[in-house]
Amino acid sequence: RSTLFPYTTLFRSWLTNVGINVVHWPENCNGNVGDEGRRRRMAWDTEGTKRRIMRAATTEFAQHGPDGTTVERIAGRAGVNKERVYNYFGGKRTLFATVLREELANVARAVPVTSFATEDIGEYAGRVYDYHRERPELIRLLRWEALVFDDEVPDEEVRRTYYVCKSDAVVKGQEAGMVTANFDAPHLMMLVLSMAGWWSTVPQVARMLCGPPSDEEHARRRAAVVSTKIGRASCRERV
Repeated sequence: RSTLFPYTTLFRSWLTNVGINVVHWPENCNGNVGDEGRRRRMAWDTEGTKRRIMRAATTEFAQHGPDGTTVERIAGRAGVNKERVYNYFGGKRTLFATVLREELANVARAVPVTSFATEDIGEYAGRVYDYHRERPELIRLLRWEALVFDDEVPDEEVRRTYYVCKSDAVVKGQEAGMVTANFDAPHLMMLVLSMAGWWSTVPQVARMLCGPPSDEEHARRRAAVVSTKIGRASCRERV
């Protein structure tokens, strides 16, 4: 064993602390490790480190908001040095915007919609309910965003385009006679999203009104969301 072994061990510990994933590091430094693939090496897992930071930041921001946590806490939860957070994501507000952007992309992929002429608006609301029940982080992040930002929020112009696409799906349903024309499309989309997501926004109110969130209770809540008549066109409107 080389006399440098204690120093390589310390170096390996330091690399881990600053967010570098050490896959292998030779205990002897002469490079002579045999012919059977036992050569040890050191690798930097940048993408893995970023993913750990994002997961930690999502949890911290959802629980405490951007002003209720620190870069140090996020780094500690991710198991990296705080310099990794700054290097990869900049400051805390930039990281919050990145987390929210990723969560919005996740829900867009998980609950897509293009036209309520071909998809039932109630069933869409049910899928949104399911998503927020399983992943309440997005609702919490949006709630914190509303409390922290007084005016324009991060990526507002880009996100407005995302919501316009949802309104366009309503317009297509209205033109096909499948969705009520009693509301403007953006207003109706806001009502549908609120109806599906408010249960997860204020779970304490839902519990006081409807009882503990058992599986049976969730089924009743989802059925109420899906069966609501607020978005569907009436028979008179379809004539």
